[in-house]
Amino acid sequence: MITINPLELDGVFFTAIKVELPKTNLLMISNEVGYIMCGALDVDVLNDVLKDRKVIAGRAVGVKTIDDLLHAPLEKVTDASKEYGWEPGIIGKEALLKIS
Repeated sequence: MITINPLELDGVFFTAIKVELPKTNLLMISNEVGYIMCGALDVDVLNDVLKDRKVIAGRAVGVKTIDDLLHAPLEKVTDASKEYGWEPGIIGKEALLKIS
C-alpha cells in the first residue's frame, strides 16, 4: 500500500509518503526543493553519479514511521543540501524547515 498525506510543519506544507513493502517501509517527506528519506536512500549515488543534478536530500536510518523520520537525526546528507545548512546529525524536521 502507498499512503500520501500533506504534512504541516510550523505552517509550511510538505508531502509525506509511505510505501509498505515486505518486511520494511519506504518513508519520505518532500517539498519542491528537496526531501528526507529512510535508510533506503543512497546518498553516495546522488553525490557521485548524479552530482550535476544537485539533489537536496538526507537519510535517516532506523526509522519506522513518518514521525520517526521527522525526529531522527539525518545520518547522511547530500553535498548540495549543505548549501541550506544541512549537516549530518541535523534533525529531520529542522532540515525540512531550512528548505521551506
